[in-house]
Amino acid sequence: MDADPVEQARRIARQRFPDALAVVLAGSSAAGRAKSTSDLDIAVLIEDGGETYRETLRCEGRVVELFVHTRAGLAELFAADVATRRAVLQAMYASGLVLVDRDGEAGRARASAEAALRLGPPALEADAVETKRYGLTDALDDLGDAEDPLERVAVAGVVLAGAAELLFDHHRAWSGGGKWLPRRLREADPGLGQDLLDGHLGVCATGDPARLAAAAREVLDLVGGPLREGYRRTWRGVIESVATAPGKRAG
Repeated sequence: MDADPVEQARRIARQRFPDALAVVLAGSSAAGRAKSTSDLDIAVLIEDGGETYRETLRCEGRVVELFVHTRAGLAELFAADVATRRAVLQAMYASGLVLVDRDGEAGRARASAEAALRLGPPALEADAVETKRYGLTDALDDLGDAEDPLERVAVAGVVLAGAAELLFDHHRAWSGGGKWLPRRLREADPGLGQDLLDGHLGVCATGDPARLAAAAREVLDLVGGPLREGYRRTWRGVIESVATAPGKRAG
């Protein structure tokens, strides 16, 4: 396997997408932090009339994640990333390493991505925020009551995720999952975000929920406080805890 992931990405682009309008290498490989086990995340813009798809393959011993799209497909994917509040593809184009830029196509895609990232996600509907407040309040009650260490760790994950969603929305900041959750939390709120992460780590390491609970209560105070009595929703065919898409009223 070639030790240089950038050159490997260039070869893949030349061999598989010789007519590409734009090719961007993202992730740790683009940032110069790649390990031998790191994936290659490659966004590929092709002419309209082609197929928009995602594909995972192995090339020269390395896993490659291909994000292939037409111009129309790219616009649809950008819109979908806004709806999920994660802006994954926008981040790839905004911070990735440009390998192919035919007629300025990569530059235009990057400008669009950067504009979206600056704007941030739309604010959640008030009902969605209320439902998340209720869910976090309930999870904090469970965290305080949990006696089984495994249950406590499991509930701590729910508290971290629920508090993070509310904090992201409070700051109109992009969210993230997996390894991107701590990264985005620190970006959105370096102080309180780090307190949530440290509190969660404390539960996992020592079983003590105090710091996580305090940080989560601070998040609740930012968005209207805990919510228990008085909460009511009428069933309308959606699970309200996940009904958070912009423009759709939960409940």
